[in-house]
Amino acid sequence: MQTHIMLIDDDALLRRSLAFNLERTGYQVSATASAEEALELARRAPPNLVLLDIGLPGMDGLDALRHFHTDTSVPVIFLTARRRELDQVLGLELGADDYVTKPFDLDVLLARIKVVLRRARPSPAPAARPVRLVIGDLAIDTTAHTVTVGGQPIDLPPREFDLLSVLAMEAGCVVSVDELLERVWGAGYAGESQVVYVHIRWLREKVEPDPHRPRRIITVRGVGYKLEPQEV
Repeated sequence: MQTHIMLIDDDALLRRSLAFNLERTGYQVSATASAEEALELARRAPPNLVLLDIGLPGMDGLDALRHFHTDTSVPVIFLTARRRELDQVLGLELGADDYVTKPFDLDVLLARIKVVLRRARPSPAPAARPVRLVIGDLAIDTTAHTVTVGGQPIDLPPREFDLLSVLAMEAGCVVSVDELLERVWGAGYAGESQVVYVHIRWLREKVEPDPHRPRRIITVRGVGYKLEPQEV
């Protein structure tokens, strides 16, 4: 069965061109100009992935994402034309699986689509991954997907949880930005160091007493980050 991608963008030329290239790659594509129409189509024929423009007329991409998450668990990749929107979109932490800025390279977008689809498929946890990680007063249960700091539960979205888990598995050692990209986001994110910087900032806001003077997640300039244990 073909993988079904829903494309929502009010730029008719981009919509036709991208739909053509996605179909040529082997995907089934439904393309619409509005979020309202897309949501109605998705109820009748649920897609495997949604490419969603942020700046739509009528219901915008952010509101559409909320509806997609209410109605279905389909992964969503945001399309955005303005770099300044990115931090806002990511900062809202609404649950978009990725974002791509316009104009984008088709090969880059196809790589991102493959990564997101792969992550969306259920797969058994690696046998070698520790079930419970304890670093000082920080405890991570990778099976229950829970984190506590000083005995207090911390709610983390999936990417931040994975990022903290990788740092915890290498506690006391520096993990490079490139390695974090590879282990948390996948090979399709090579060179996207800004993604790591943004998620580290969000993570510090949740696990550091003072995010501006981090003591737990330490920056090693020019190299990467390391997780230092704090007293219980």
